[in-house]
Amino acid sequence: MDQVIWITGASSGIGAELAKQYAYRGEHLILSARRMDVLEEIKQHCTQAASVQLLPFDLTDYQAMEGVVAQAVRFHGKIDLLINNGGISQRSLIIESKFEVFEKLMAVDYLGTVALSRALLPYFIKQKQGHYAVVSSVMGKFGSPYRSGYCGAKHALHGFFDVLRMEHQKDGIHVSIVCPGFVKTPIAINAVTGDGSTLGEDDTATRKGLNVTRFCSKMIHALDQKRWEVYIGKKEKLGVYLKRISNTLVHHIVIRSKVR
Repeated sequence: MDQVIWITGASSGIGAELAKQYAYRGEHLILSARRMDVLEEIKQHCTQAASVQLLPFDLTDYQAMEGVVAQAVRFHGKIDLLINNGGISQRSLIIESKFEVFEKLMAVDYLGTVALSRALLPYFIKQKQGHYAVVSSVMGKFGSPYRSGYCGAKHALHGFFDVLRMEHQKDGIHVSIVCPGFVKTPIAINAVTGDGSTLGEDDTATRKGLNVTRFCSKMIHALDQKRWEVYIGKKEKLGVYLKRISNTLVHHIVIRSKVR
């Protein structure tokens, strides 16, 4: 393989593991997150680390996106695949959450991804090919308590990228939306709470989730096939299919599960 793959949210969890697996395949990588020091650590765990480029930036700095994209393209002269993985989760009830928490979730999980993808779009059109991968969630297909703002942002991603696919399929541009279930990553530990602080602890569902190595292997296989939408997880992914049958059924199953 000889692709140029740009991964956001590459400092931990799914992003870091994707970097390792793609590096092992010999792909050219660009890794992004906010902190350069953490990206340096991830790079050292990649085979052929010398071919891994680092590009730190903040997803909420929308005005900087055109410059960030231009810098990414300069590394290898092209981008074949952008994996939009950067984001944060939530663990708080609506009534206990400040409005600023919902703003932050939309700013990072939705608008940051849209801003970066929009800035890259002219390059994809010019090179007559490109592939967007969006790490959403099964919560982008149905809801769950304590994740209202997170679910809202992920639902929004589906609407935006479904339309992007419609408008630019003619330009050789592909869109894959990947919906993880529970995966063993620090996502819960780093989740935002109702007052805007970080949760700082794991939850049972995440601890019992799919191994991140196995998840990323399945995700890479789906992206190789340019799947439009894929659900990867354990029994929680069944909620996607059950909702097509009955919203009421999914509602009662989720309520009974008492997932935090």
